[in-house]
Amino acid sequence: MKRTLIKAVLLVSVFGLVSSCATTEQIAQIQATADKAMAAANNAAQRADNAMSTANEALDAARTAQSAAESAMKCCNENSSKLDRMFEKAMAK
Repeated sequence: MKRTLIKAVLLVSVFGLVSSCATTEQIAQIQATADKAMAAANNAAQRADNAMSTANEALDAARTAQSAAESAMKCCNENSSKLDRMFEKAMAK
């Protein structure tokens, strides 16, 4: 009787372990999901790298434009000063 009870408990335990374990198909589905998630993450990382590259190019272009604008403003201020001096000379005569 005691042996039968031990065998029954052991059989139920083994059945419980087997039924709670994932099947090969379930593991394959989990692996496929993980692979898709990894591919999506890699794609997102690549897109982020591309966006960073584009942003850096835009920053360089903005810095070049800022430099050109400052140069143009300097020239404009110099011309304005020259015209003011010319006007003052003309008025002094």
